[in-house]
Amino acid sequence: MEKHGIGTDASIPVHINNICVRNFVTIASGRRLIPNTLGILLVHGYQRIDPDLVKPSMRSEIEKQFDLIASGRANFDLVLAHAVSTFQAKYKYFVENTDCMDQLFELSFTKLSETGKSLSKCGRCTRYMKLISQKPMRLHCKNCEATYNLPQGGSIKLYQSNICPLDQFELVVYNAGGKSFILCPYCYNFPEIEDMAKKSGCNKCPHPTCPNAAPQLSITMCQTCDEGDLVLDPNSGPAWRLSCNELKCTCVVKIFAGAVRVAVSPDTDCETCGSSILTVEFNPEKTPFKDGVSKITGCVICHPELSPLVELSRQEFKRRRRGRGRGGRGRGRGMRKPRNKQEELDQYFV
Repeated sequence: MEKHGIGTDASIPVHINNICVRNFVTIASGRRLIPNTLGILLVHGYQRIDPDLVKPSMRSEIEKQFDLIASGRANFDLVLAHAVSTFQAKYKYFVENTDCMDQLFELSFTKLSETGKSLSKCGRCTRYMKLISQKPMRLHCKNCEATYNLPQGGSIKLYQSNICPLDQFELVVYNAGGKSFILCPYCYNFPEIEDMAKKSGCNKCPHPTCPNAAPQLSITMCQTCDEGDLVLDPNSGPAWRLSCNELKCTCVVKIFAGAVRVAVSPDTDCETCGSSILTVEFNPEKTPFKDGVSKITGCVICHPELSPLVELSRQEFKRRRRGRGRGGRGRGRGMRKPRNKQEELDQYFV
């Protein structure tokens, strides 16, 4: 890349990482890049249709134009207009001749519609979509000829045949390293609610009535990342847990192991800390509550019988401020080691 004047010291590693992530090449010893079948076929396909697209001189020429603009020897608008018109013409020609690329791929790869296993129903045609487990993992509807990206690095399974109220797609569960969340394949790729970000699960969906959306399952603010909320994972029972709805945050809190039911009261908040109220129910023969009580409704942070049943890690809860948003104080330094579970919780939440 340096030889042909492509990229900068900052962008070259990004280009290399991109072709590795897209499975075009693999990295070998001695800092060598070995083309994979996919990368080789792409190059041959481009050479059949428009050889200029794989020649380093084309990218190098664009880089030179940038340098001329930076030095004041070329007009930005003229360079932009020339580049846009050139690539528009190339794109149009490429689309008109994609059959050449398809012929190469059909010789080496199985068609997407013929791979994978049936998993969930498409909300558009109600036919079953196939889960393609090879990287990148995705769902494909043969009937609609549509593909839906999924979170990577974990497993996907059907969620009790539940349906998204927005688009009628069946919901699936993503699980990776003990952290899981429910998602709608369509909303994950094309959010239908304005306040919902792309690549979000149901635990970040602001839908006001869906039982799997954040307003119905959010408990309190995550202090590990200070960006997400700790949300009840309805698919985690009987090993119930709360997990942060920020995908990059690894915060998971185990709660009420062995409970037969855990439900959130989204319209009721704790008067002390502002967290959502939970209803926890155990088998009467295995209840950990006093006097054989099997069902308690209260705050997971403040209730004297619920808080000891939380497996707490450092800075996983933060109180919600009532009235002016959410917030809280950290534990601070120099505090003595707690003597029991209640003191440990008090030091976190007070």
